[in-house]
Amino acid sequence: MYFYQPSQGHGLPHDPLNAIIGPRPIGWIASQDGEGRANLAPYSFFNCFNYRPPIIGFASSGWKDSVRNIVETKEFVWNLTTLPLARQMNETSATLPHGENEFLRAGLTPAPSRLVNAPRVAESPVNFECRLSQCIQLTGADGTAVDSWLVLGEVVAVHIDESLLEDGIYQTAKAQPVLRAGGPSAYYSIDEARRFDLVRPDARQE
Repeated sequence: MYFYQPSQGHGLPHDPLNAIIGPRPIGWIASQDGEGRANLAPYSFFNCFNYRPPIIGFASSGWKDSVRNIVETKEFVWNLTTLPLARQMNETSATLPHGENEFLRAGLTPAPSRLVNAPRVAESPVNFECRLSQCIQLTGADGTAVDSWLVLGEVVAVHIDESLLEDGIYQTAKAQPVLRAGGPSAYYSIDEARRFDLVRPDARQE
């Protein structure tokens, strides 16, 4: 077994942590500042944390525009990254001066949301409109503050392309979601051929 202590370095060409915890959904986060200037950025530390109310979240290394905007306006939109949108998503990861529009850079269309002011990515087949529930600065086990921020938001509205619903059931693979893996450039998609089903033990007893 290869062994290392993260505090002392991993001794490998690339940190394996985010390759092991993967693939991960992409937090493609749209926000806007108090003056209405839009921002769009992908975050690879993203997931869903609660059913009712639905709460999703992403972590940002550093106090970036997305975090600043969300803390200021208390809202954001998550957009599903799909295989046809992968290159455009990657374009929105570019470091731009505050106020410059990633929608414009990536050739994407900002669409109005229903309940929040932050725009949606019109080309994305799924969007979650969210209101900020918590913004937490992370700490190490010794309590030392880390320059990383966990942003949690309650999903208050959901948009789904109806082509992804079959008999009312959302078809995960049909959406061709893009997932982040390890290394500087690795991504994955999924397809129905890789699907398998497991029934939880409690459900089998019913």
